[in-house]
Amino acid sequence: MTSNTLNELIAEGVRGRYILVRSDLNVPLDGSTVTDDGRIRASLPVLSKLTDAGARVLVTAHLGRPKGAPEEKYSLRPAASRLAELAGFRVTLAPDTVGSAAKEGAASLQDGEVLVLENVRFDPRETSKDDAERGAFADELVALTGDNGAYVDDAFGAVHRKHASVYDVATRLPSYLGDLVHTEVEVLRKLTTDTQRPYVVVLGGSKVSDKLAVIDNLLGKADTILVGGGMLFTFLAAAGHKVASSLLEEDQIPVVQDYLRRAADAGTEFVVPTDVVVAEKFAADAAHETVPADNIEGSSFGAQGIGLDIGPDSAAVFAERIKGAKTVFWNGPMGVFEFEAFSAGTRAIAQALTETEAFTVVGGGDSAAAVRTLGFADDQFGHISTGGGASLEYLEGKELPGLSVLDR
Repeated sequence: MTSNTLNELIAEGVRGRYILVRSDLNVPLDGSTVTDDGRIRASLPVLSKLTDAGARVLVTAHLGRPKGAPEEKYSLRPAASRLAELAGFRVTLAPDTVGSAAKEGAASLQDGEVLVLENVRFDPRETSKDDAERGAFADELVALTGDNGAYVDDAFGAVHRKHASVYDVATRLPSYLGDLVHTEVEVLRKLTTDTQRPYVVVLGGSKVSDKLAVIDNLLGKADTILVGGGMLFTFLAAAGHKVASSLLEEDQIPVVQDYLRRAADAGTEFVVPTDVVVAEKFAADAAHETVPADNIEGSSFGAQGIGLDIGPDSAAVFAERIKGAKTVFWNGPMGVFEFEAFSAGTRAIAQALTETEAFTVVGGGDSAAAVRTLGFADDQFGHISTGGGASLEYLEGKELPGLSVLDR
């Protein structure tokens, strides 16, 4: 990567300068309470470097998917409040993004302080497909930085989007790669070039369709792909098994069958669970039992049963594969980990990752939330990605606009 780095920017001198930083504050909320502050904590090092060097920092970020207008449930207020609690510098929130409050807040900002601008997706121009509309919004963001501003992209979770605060501002200001993004790219390169083998990939989550492109790109690159989560039922159906009322994407069965045929020739082994935890209904307190994966309808619940986790035998096999690996990438829970009764599979994967000598990467999103919810610490893993979707697109081999624009 040839992008300019944050250290180069600081070496140039930032005291008194306005630095526009794209951070990732897209955290899960329960009302106004941040339930997982991992991304906020991950954003702190870059903000601290800049404030320690005397910069006046303007932070842009998004939360959720508002429809291009302010919505209270998507306000960055809880995230900014948590940032202020964790930070060793002053943090304030502008109640708009490029309006009068943002302009006044920026004008009153002192050296070493941070102003978080309200959710950039409250402005429809942020995500517009029209270059001119996005450009106009970017111009207003850039105007807040005055005559000597600079841009730092530290939001890896958004680099796969051609959005105004990610792409267009980088074409208008001297632009630099944030430490978080730099680390993410270096980690993902270890998963795509000069990978230490055996290379084991653990894929879960609800839908096969979310993982199609990454599976396709991993054939021949990964030695083993362990399949769990809701997507496993499409794999079982592709092998001719009935899955009762479990999550199933019938239209993806032919695609999965094609992957299974191609995998052997490519040198990649798919490992699909041999046992499944089946529940009477989708509920935390639902009656449940473990059955063979090829006989889900043989459970006490018949055709009404719903598979909600991989079984203990499968979890043990997965754990052994992980412990024998040199590189492991994990994206997606093995079951409905939010319900204690169906969290054992996900916990087993996380535990195995902490016990292997392999280089381990937890691929963001639900996986990162799962390990924290289940009581694991970030430093028990080689790396926890802050960008689930961006990580997958990188592994799919796609060009990521937020990265390519920094390589100009």
